[in-house]
Amino acid sequence: MTGDGGDGRDPPWVRRTAHVLHPDPDRVLARLFLPGQEMAAGGRSRSGPVLTRVLALDEDEVHRELGDLRSRFGHRHHDLDATWDAHFAMVRHRLPDADRLPVDRRRLVGAYFTQEYALESTALFNPSMVPHPDQRGLPAGSTRFLLTVRGTGEGHVSSLELRTGTVDAAGDVTLDAPPSVARAPVVTEPRHARAVFAQQVADLEGDHANADFVLASLGPSFDRADLDRALGELRSQRLTRGSAVRTTELFERLARRSYDATFPASSAVSERVLMPQSPTESHGVEDVRLVRFTEPDGATTYLGTYTAFDGRDVAIQLLGTDDFVHLTSRPLSGPGARDKGLALFPRRVGGRYAALSRADRETNAITTSDDLLRWDTPVVVQRPEHGWELVQLGNCGPPVETERGWLVLTHGVGAMRTYSIGAMLLDLDDPTRVLGRLDRPLLRAVGAERSGYVPNVVYSCGAMLHGRTLVLPYGSSDTATRIALVDLDALLATLLPAA
Repeated sequence: MTGDGGDGRDPPWVRRTAHVLHPDPDRVLARLFLPGQEMAAGGRSRSGPVLTRVLALDEDEVHRELGDLRSRFGHRHHDLDATWDAHFAMVRHRLPDADRLPVDRRRLVGAYFTQEYALESTALFNPSMVPHPDQRGLPAGSTRFLLTVRGTGEGHVSSLELRTGTVDAAGDVTLDAPPSVARAPVVTEPRHARAVFAQQVADLEGDHANADFVLASLGPSFDRADLDRALGELRSQRLTRGSAVRTTELFERLARRSYDATFPASSAVSERVLMPQSPTESHGVEDVRLVRFTEPDGATTYLGTYTAFDGRDVAIQLLGTDDFVHLTSRPLSGPGARDKGLALFPRRVGGRYAALSRADRETNAITTSDDLLRWDTPVVVQRPEHGWELVQLGNCGPPVETERGWLVLTHGVGAMRTYSIGAMLLDLDDPTRVLGRLDRPLLRAVGAERSGYVPNVVYSCGAMLHGRTLVLPYGSSDTATRIALVDLDALLATLLPAA
């Protein structure tokens, strides 16, 4: 079951396209800036002196400065005045006569507490591809797609970005023009489920007595006020309940792992950016593996697992959306949802949710769930065996359903930390049963693809089936995004040569 010929050349049934999405340093988002606190090592705020100096400017200088800022920055953002107003509101408590300030001076204050953040100044990579929710107005045989990409900027902070395009009947790919501005969502804390908190606590080692006390004080569904009351009861017993402060911090952290994000409905899909929102993902929303999920009744939704990174530890979160305007993010738990790289099957298997897991950090396994949130002990289906995958194995996105089985794109890490993309085929009814696997890579970094932030890497978070062609977007050397086309029938014939 061979892939390439062993000399690094692509199999004849793989075609790399000329498409390259390079990171764009001009893709920026306006964010809150607190003078002094931009220092990595706990800088002290200098907000007070800055406010004093801005308030000392005469009116003519205020108007000149604001006009210059609008001229230089207005075209890079959507409604920069609204951003300045919002940032002024965050510091107005430091101004005793804030309501008496003229609008322009308020906005200039807001501008001094605003900075541009380059979302993809370092990289734009590790894509996944799904059919777009809107397929109207296309020629016969064409599919509009939605591409998730990981943008990485200053401080190696990663965010979720979106791109769109089409694949026509001949298999030719067209990428839509990149967005000119970036739009951030409004983020709110949802109602919480006690069962989800209990699952998260169950994953922790140690004495759970305080956590059980708090959980017992909560209803099956609760909001922030309910949680504050329960934590208040715990603190009132702190003399007899050791580690009450630690338990409070734990529940605060768990609560912030769940959030809802709503983008302006008028914004273009490709303008929308999801930056880190919680402490668990403060350093990155990484490697979203998106899938269009179909329920038994035919209803569809979009689900995406991703790695939340806080600068030290990783956790897995689940995104959900029907329209890419309203998104939910929820924490996952259980032995199958450890480490990185959980990838959902696009439908239930045997009545249960199923996913690819790499919980042991080096093999591909199958895990199942009753509720999409807690994942059972994984069953290993593929171990490192060939030279190009001896360091570790993992998946390259959700399985793709074919009439012959579940097609799984894999990644393998070999000598010189070289990443390659492979494939295996799993049984449709029992995905723990492997029907075939490539013993040589389907794709590896060649030529210019070998150079970048992390050399010698090809990596994908999910491909899309278009007719009998597998459209495979992939990141090259953790820097740019490219696209390859794979002949499905030839790949299946290689995986199942005797069929």
